[in-house]
Amino acid sequence: MGLTSGAALVTAVVAAVALFSVTVLWWPRLAGRGWRPVVGRVGLLFATQLALFAAVGLAANRSFLFYGSWADLFGQEQEMGVVVDHGAAAKDVRVVGTRAVDVPGGARPSVGGQIQQVVVRGDRSGITSPAFVYLPPEYFQERYAKRSFPAAVVLTGYPGTAENLIKGLKYPRTAALQAKEGRMQPMVLVMLRPTVAPPRDTECVDVPGGPKSETFFAEDLPRAVSETYRVGTKARNWGFMGNSTGGYCALKIALHHPDRFAAGAGFSAYYRAAEDVTTGDLFHGDEGLRRRADLLWSLDHRPQPASSFLVTTSRSGEGNLKATREFVRKVRSPARVSSITLESGGHNFTTWNREIPPGLVWMSGKLRAD
Repeated sequence: MGLTSGAALVTAVVAAVALFSVTVLWWPRLAGRGWRPVVGRVGLLFATQLALFAAVGLAANRSFLFYGSWADLFGQEQEMGVVVDHGAAAKDVRVVGTRAVDVPGGARPSVGGQIQQVVVRGDRSGITSPAFVYLPPEYFQERYAKRSFPAAVVLTGYPGTAENLIKGLKYPRTAALQAKEGRMQPMVLVMLRPTVAPPRDTECVDVPGGPKSETFFAEDLPRAVSETYRVGTKARNWGFMGNSTGGYCALKIALHHPDRFAAGAGFSAYYRAAEDVTTGDLFHGDEGLRRRADLLWSLDHRPQPASSFLVTTSRSGEGNLKATREFVRKVRSPARVSSITLESGGHNFTTWNREIPPGLVWMSGKLRAD
């Protein structure tokens, strides 16, 4: 049973309920004063608490994917890191592994598609970042051999991992099933976290004298992917989406780089760059850069692009309701905006899994294949 599997969670819950029931039934028999009853009571209470703790821990880990496996949990993960060459001959996208998509027939790429684990090197930014690339089954089918596909960059929140996009938010599985059912066109997904200079949260900003995160996402990443895979190179071929910090980045990059991205979708996004202990000094006193990183200010003071935006919130449970409504109100032609507003839903995976399927369909409708 894997650490994140449903079987492990169900087993822990059943054990906790069984031990609680045994404790209630046997307690009168263990009410004596001798050492045996005392040891029995302590043992049952300890076992019940341990099972309950395990059930809660497994449930939390399954939702947020703090650890991906038992080996990861116990510090036994021995897989070596990947050395990336930075010489002139180094590839901008290097494939270091593959995995199947969690769909029926997923072991065959022409049926379920494929997830490739890659390392992306940015020429202009100087940033190198791990990522996952989802290739739809059509990518491996003969009738699509000469077709270029649309692509979307997908970001997690901070400090999430790209693995969350596969296991917790199920982007590849959802894209494969939605396309199979005819709700969206096949798309390539480039999945990574916004933390390209870990552990710092750079908010997808080109930090003066620091990491050029915006350059990496807006220029290096789409160029490198288009040169490696059959993905179009025009803005109409590219979208950007993400949750929380990733959602802010998606909207920001799409707003400021309409020549690279035709659409941006922010799930539970905020609209102004965070500045705290995790980000450090992002702007070094440059108020122009700080204002530019405020999307609401940009909508008021900069020309609006012929781009499409999707924003999500909920009437109860999200803290971005007011700002999201303000973003929608400020978008003007030639830009276009759509929104998803749930009745209730917090800032968590459960909420995002309700928004991602329609979000992927929306994104698919805004992009074009060449």
